[in-house]
Amino acid sequence: MNNTQHTFLPQHGHYRHLRVYRVTEALYDLTYMFCRRFLKSYGDRTVDQMVQAARSGKQNIAEGNQAAATSSETEIKLTNVARASLEELLDDYEDYLRTRSLSQWNGQHPRFEPMRQWTRTEEFLNNYAVVAAKMSDEEMANLCITLCHQAIYMLGQLLKTQQSRFVTEGGVKERMHAARTNYRKAQDDELAALRQENMALRQRVAQLENLCLQNNLIQKP
Repeated sequence: MNNTQHTFLPQHGHYRHLRVYRVTEALYDLTYMFCRRFLKSYGDRTVDQMVQAARSGKQNIAEGNQAAATSSETEIKLTNVARASLEELLDDYEDYLRTRSLSQWNGQHPRFEPMRQWTRTEEFLNNYAVVAAKMSDEEMANLCITLCHQAIYMLGQLLKTQQSRFVTEGGVKERMHAARTNYRKAQDDELAALRQENMALRQRVAQLENLCLQNNLIQKP
């Protein structure tokens, strides 16, 4: 029998290699720095809300990636939670700028596009903490808003991929059934091939016996 292994668990890359995870990790670090520098550490619920929202965005990507091996539904749910958490964090940064009459940079702001391009580089992911330590609250809030938009967009694309995979491949139960069905079919096909080969061998033996009888090489039993 064919000993080929059948698998129904999807193989996923490690979450730390995902660009969206690395962006949310930077966003969490920067949010923690922002809150310590510009918000009261005690008596302000906004600090806890922002830090927890940033952590939720990062952590649910990690947990969703790990859960993907056993539950596509859980993977999709956790990705949705990550996106919702970052949308909440985005609101908090926008509220901070608005309530303090600080500028939220848009496409017309001279620093908007340079910052957007910088955050897309590997250099940013390696050095964001050093640069952010020298930023004002307006600069840092706009940096984090940019990262929120990027992460939310990437999570939206990731959700589309996950949902499409679920529709076309099904969840783990469907893949388990398909793997078992394919394994049984392979066994049935192999057994049918062996039976056909055995029948052909028997026919060949009979032909040889008849030939030997005709030439008096053997006696009829």
